[in-house]
Amino acid sequence: MKNLLLVTASIVAFGAAVPAFGADLAAQPVYTKAPPPPSVAAPIYAWSGYYLGMNGGLGTAHNSWDFAGVTPEGSHDAIGGTIGGQIGFRWQSGPVVFGVEGQGNWADFSGSNVSLAFPASTNRTKTDAFGLITGQIGYAFNNVLLYAKGGAAVTSNTYQINSAGALLASSDSARWGGTVGVGVEVGFAPNWSLGVEYNHLFTQEGTVAFTGATGSLGNDRISQDFDILAARINYKFAPIILNY
Repeated sequence: MKNLLLVTASIVAFGAAVPAFGADLAAQPVYTKAPPPPSVAAPIYAWSGYYLGMNGGLGTAHNSWDFAGVTPEGSHDAIGGTIGGQIGFRWQSGPVVFGVEGQGNWADFSGSNVSLAFPASTNRTKTDAFGLITGQIGYAFNNVLLYAKGGAAVTSNTYQINSAGALLASSDSARWGGTVGVGVEVGFAPNWSLGVEYNHLFTQEGTVAFTGATGSLGNDRISQDFDILAARINYKFAPIILNY
């Protein structure tokens, strides 16, 4: 009988311990993997805003002279350097960039040829300035912008007839025309960008009257077109780095 009571007490004690042991197990902390930190978007280079800059490079003007508009006198290239400035505004929609720009340049393009019609004389063309008013459309790869442009152009020219080193006649003329071009620009620091641009200018053909010391030397029909390659640097008047 005594042994039976001991066995019964042991079973009761064991049954009470089992729930306690289960409670201890349930109280153990549960560890879960922490969620990843939120991603941070890379900075996006924004091209919208006003900008002001400088440019400089080389240019050549192809000039063809025809005496009285019918007799060819030959052609020559006027080659030289140029330096100037530009001001503009761009606005960006996604990767597409639109813009308008005004540009003014001093130039030193000069060239000549011996007249085919009058071998004793030399025809010389000088271009000392040009200006552009253009629209732009481009595509941005973050801080790299590829663009095309087109619009109006004006050039300031001097036409001369020389003989034996002496100036026989000279005439100045400003000519309007058009321009098309392409360029690439790279943002290298907040608000600053560097670029390279090519422009082709085509001006209207015009008649130039020459008058010397002895009177009229006749008229020449002169046509011109220009090719200009220049490096550019721009400063943008707004914070240019945005985080989206």
